[in-house]
Amino acid sequence: MRVSVDTDACCSMGKCAATAPQVFDQDDDIGAVVLLQAEPPPELHETVRLCADLCPCAAITVTED
Repeated sequence: MRVSVDTDACCSMGKCAATAPQVFDQDDDIGAVVLLQAEPPPELHETVRLCADLCPCAAITVTED
């Protein structure tokens, strides 16, 4: 799995950072998503997919290997 984020599309809701803090964070200044792990371990794949599905701005893209 490979994860990418579009910080320009991010609406700073923070759902991703709250759901998968090992993979996502929020910029303290602008609130946009910060990607911590572009290739998360398998045990986080389901949670990362959930974050992409829940993102109200579609700012998270998941590419399966």
